[in-house]
Amino acid sequence: MKLILGITGASGSIYAKRFLLHAKERCEVELIVSKNGEAVLKHENCEDILQSGVKIHKIDDFFAPPATGSSHYSGMVILPCSMGTLGRITAGTSDNLLIRAADVCLKENRPLILSPREMPLSEIHLENMLKLKRAGATIVPASPHFYKHPKNIEELVDTVVERILYHHLTIASE
Repeated sequence: MKLILGITGASGSIYAKRFLLHAKERCEVELIVSKNGEAVLKHENCEDILQSGVKIHKIDDFFAPPATGSSHYSGMVILPCSMGTLGRITAGTSDNLLIRAADVCLKENRPLILSPREMPLSEIHLENMLKLKRAGATIVPASPHFYKHPKNIEELVDTVVERILYHHLTIASE
């Protein structure tokens, strides 16, 4: 099973870092990182994700496998997902590989999980999320829970990561 992890410029790089750590135990992961995503990874001290040994596709490489439905991926997770990225996916712009790969997942009925971290949400954000949900995407906001009494930030972040992994693995196995 191959999974695409998209990383955008929204704050919350630790979510992507922890997701990659846990997902690599279960499946092969390939990255697509936006230019702003790279900048935020560095700013939030998570740039080591770019040296994690996984394949990283260039954001402007439309010949990369994720750009076509002929490639076999189990789906895509965008974590964190900026509202700008969410809006471009909704509009179907396909103006970079990350947006195109999300579009391919939707058209091929593959799992697409978007994890927005921004708040508050405007009416435009909510409408875009609703459109994507209706198109087949799953929206899993980066809203950690406290049921397990997390003792540190990693355990708190993992409450979101576990939900996203569960949803991807459940949807991909259907």
